[in-house]
Parts: sequence; structure tokens; C-alpha cells
Amino acid sequence: MKYFNRILGSLILIILVSLIFQNFCKSVSNVYNTNGIVPLKIGVLEYKSDDQYILEVHKSLEQIQKENEGKVEFIFVDCKNSQEIQNLSINNFLQGGIDILFVNLVDITEAKTVIDMIKQKNVPVILYNREPPIKDSIRSYNRAIFVGTDPSQAGILQGNIITRLWKSNKGDIDKNGDGKIGYIMLKGEPNNIETIERSRYSILTINNAGIETNELEAVYCNWSEDTAKYFMQTLYLSYGNKIEFIISNNDAMAIGAVKALQKYGFNTGDPKKMIPIVGVDAIPEAREYIDKGYMTGTVLQDANEMAKVLYMSGVNLFNGRSAIEGIPYGFDDTGVSIRIPYKEYPPINK
Repeated sequence: MKYFNRILGSLILIILVSLIFQNFCKSVSNVYNTNGIVPLKIGVLEYKSDDQYILEVHKSLEQIQKENEGKVEFIFVDCKNSQEIQNLSINNFLQGGIDILFVNLVDITEAKTVIDMIKQKNVPVILYNREPPIKDSIRSYNRAIFVGTDPSQAGILQGNIITRLWKSNKGDIDKNGDGKIGYIMLKGEPNNIETIERSRYSILTINNAGIETNELEAVYCNWSEDTAKYFMQTLYLSYGNKIEFIISNNDAMAIGAVKALQKYGFNTGDPKKMIPIVGVDAIPEAREYIDKGYMTGTVLQDANEMAKVLYMSGVNLFNGRSAIEGIPYGFDDTGVSIRIPYKEYPPINK
């Protein structure tokens, strides 16, 4: 029975992906610009479409398509957090004919498998946002690069936000008067570069400013608002007024923490009942929460800039040029990675 269920599950998955690509083939066959030239077809494989930052990149790519009507068509695939769906989708793109691939890896350890598959068809590929820990597979293919950010910079900027707030409002924040920041760390995924570096450098920056810290708890919430909300309800009951700061690896989890605390009367806009929370991404909902006084701050990961660099680099690779030609960023010391800088939000001078 278990064997039968596995076969049935695989058949359903294959049928689902095939239907997606039947619709894709119908749509692209009818798209031409005014000169009768088929636009560039770019497959965009998102690890999951309900990730708020990935959704913002998606919207920005759609805007690029509107601004370049007849020149480019993005075909989006929600891989539903399944590497199997992602691999099947890549194969369908390659078999059906695609000009460029943008791959937001589901499993960051699967970069070699993905690159090797695409390399056989000599199609340019850009891995983006979710960074593979080893870059050898990217270096092995001259039509492949990675576009992302420097996760340590996100942690540093979070640490700067917390340091300034502590120094200007220590009396209000240091509830137990021990001179240390008692914090909860909401982490993304285990063994993920963004998780490790954002967590590490946020605390390192605070400590380097001469401020002692006390980690009350660190929990993996897998970038999920709902998971963070669930954990924070329990953590508040466990630690209560000992929580002096919440540091979140992304905004979705920070928002989940806000919603959990609001059940206990905190973070509703009253500065006297506020547990400071900082996130990363500066998604629209987080900006709204900051404006309302529910969150303290965040770090902007510029989705619009990410989309622009993906598009320009992809076109460069397709045309046999260097990926960084005409782009205001160079490669880092890996030789294959473009890093888009973070910024504090709200801006320091706001």
C-alpha cells in the first residue's frame, strides 16, 4: 500500500506540473512584439509564492515586463516549497524551450543538481535570494551566477538599530535593571546562511558597542509568520517582562511576534506597552506596523533592485556579455555573486 501511495503521489505531481506547463506553452506561443519577434522567455521558479519578500520581487518583475512590453515575458512557477516540483518544472522549461531561468532554490544544498541539469541545455541561469552554501557548481558553468545580499550586513544594521534605541531609552527598556538586553531570537531555517549570519552579526554588533546581551530563547520559525506567532505566545507566558527585545531574521516572523504580543495588550501603539521588535526585508506590512508603532524597525532588502539586477544580468548572460555589464554592482570575492546592499528602515535621517 505504501508503494502504491508513493506511485500515486508521483503521478499526481507529474500531472500537476504538466498542466502548469501546458498553459505556459499556450500563452508564450501567442506573444510577439510589434516587429513580429518573440520576446525573451524567462522562467522564474519561486521556492514558494506566499513568502512576502519573494512576492515583492515577483511584483517588481511583472512591472519590468509591463515597461518592456514585447521584449520579455516572465513565466512564474510556485514550487510550493518542494524541490521535486522545482526540478520537474526546470526540466519542463528546458524541454519546452526557455531563454533564461531565475531559480529561487527550495533546497539550498541542491545547487549542483540544478546547475548540472540546466548546463546540459546551455541555458543561462541565475540563482537568487536563497544562497547555496557552496559556489563551486555556479563557478563550473560560465552562464550561471548568484544574485543576493550580504546577510552579515543585515545583522549589522539590525544591531545598529537596537544599539541606538538602547542607548537612548535604556531606562525604559532595561526592565530588570541588570544592564543587559534580554532578547528572543526568531530564526529562519537551520543551516541557512541568512539565518546564521543575520543572527550572529546582530548580536556581535550590539556586543561590540559595549552592550551586554542575554539570550532568553532562540527558536527556528522557518521564515513563517504563523510559526513565529505560535512560539511567541508560549515564550511570552514563559518569560513575560524579561523580554526586552525581539530580534527576527525576517519581517514575516516579526509580524507574527507582534500579533502574538497584541493578545496580551502589547505592541498596539502605546509606547508604554511596547516590546521593541526588529526584522529584515521592509515588506509593506512591516512598514505599516512601524508607522503605527507596532514594530521598532527593519532592514530594507530592496525587492525592486533585486528584480532589476536579475533582469539586466539575465539579458547580459543571454547575449554573451558579462553578467555585470551596465550594472552598478560587481562580483564579490566568490567571483560569481552579486550582492545588493541593505538599508535601515526607517532611514536614519528620517
